[in-house]
Amino acid sequence: MPPISISDLYARYRQCRAVSTDTRQAQDQTLFVALNGPSFRGADFAPQALAKGARFAVVDDEALAATDPARYCYAPDTLAALQQLALHHRQQLRIPVLAVTGSNGKTTTKELLNAVLSRRFRVQYTRGNLNNHIGVPLTLLSIRPEEHELAVVEMGANHQGEIDSYCQYARPTHGLITNIGKAHLEGFGGIEGVARGKTELFRFLTATGGTVFVNTADARLAAAGQLLPQRVTYPGPQDTYPAELLSAAPRVRLRLFDGTPVEAAITGAYNFVNLAAAAAVGAHFGVPTADIAEALAAYDPQNNRSQLVRTAHNEVVLDAYNANPSSMAAALASFTARPGEAGRKAVVLGDMFELGEESTAEHHALGDLLLRQGYGTVLLVGQEMQRAQRPGFHHFHTKAQAAAWLREHPLQERLVLVKGSRGMGLETLMELL
Repeated sequence: MPPISISDLYARYRQCRAVSTDTRQAQDQTLFVALNGPSFRGADFAPQALAKGARFAVVDDEALAATDPARYCYAPDTLAALQQLALHHRQQLRIPVLAVTGSNGKTTTKELLNAVLSRRFRVQYTRGNLNNHIGVPLTLLSIRPEEHELAVVEMGANHQGEIDSYCQYARPTHGLITNIGKAHLEGFGGIEGVARGKTELFRFLTATGGTVFVNTADARLAAAGQLLPQRVTYPGPQDTYPAELLSAAPRVRLRLFDGTPVEAAITGAYNFVNLAAAAAVGAHFGVPTADIAEALAAYDPQNNRSQLVRTAHNEVVLDAYNANPSSMAAALASFTARPGEAGRKAVVLGDMFELGEESTAEHHALGDLLLRQGYGTVLLVGQEMQRAQRPGFHHFHTKAQAAAWLREHPLQERLVLVKGSRGMGLETLMELL
């Protein structure tokens, strides 16, 4: 049985409501792409997807596809088929596609961009954290030319070459890198590898005549963007769209390029550049400044990122979606700068993952940093966090141990920071805070 051509697959895609790769989701009128995993074969789930309402299923099992050619599509490599389908669809679109990447803040920035740009355009944007080799094509395939006027596509990466590979089928017309930091050091091969990997977006846009948005507050990005022909800069006083941080506690206040003040709902000085980025992009695309300010002020994070939560007992800065040395240092600097005695502040910090050979040194450095802050209570959770242990700190190998300690020593009327890598899931401790 010959593999289905991309043009034929695209014709079937056009008959579907959406594309799915997970039978746990609703399948009504979807194109189900049976992807393989480390411990499962995607084709085994294809009959279930069709039974649940999928219109077609793409499988790498030639014999299965032959049993019902009207509903099965044979592709020897279903992931490649998904990505090629995304490219084919992208080539039909005539709208701006803004790619967003960076070490920290890319999801918050993506959501701020959607909030701002939606004031003028019908926007499709990456939902949740669908920012990898599966999520990027799924996002592209969710764009409907009859419905959407602009797309914001988040791109995550943990090794060099990954951003460039996404650009080959996303074909962005505009790009923004939030910052260069110590994230995924193991895969990138150190901070210089991170810089090379993330700036693949700039190099693609330079080669294709696209526009880059350059955060000049980041020295590496400022240097990388200095000679780019089509660049829009922010937030420095001499940039295209300057912005000024007025205060960061309890929430971020900033002044936009025309003097308009904004009080955002998010906390942390590190979010200033994310807000400034959204303002710069909005202005570039012609969103009125009043609408930009209103959108930034109305944005309320609900995803464990920079949330200011008042519990029955404490005020909590919940920033537990992810962590790396750069974002951890920025969060602690912002937390230390918040009003209040250091002795009344508490931190609950979890392991920072994917640091490779740098993990021991980076966790040890975190311990030294914490010691200088003078916080009243320091709780460290995870195997790697034992490197940050210092006299007076409390280290727990597991969350269950930390939870037991919090039950016996409840925190009351404290300002608390909760931060750790996604795999730690520290937000589950919120019920004890």
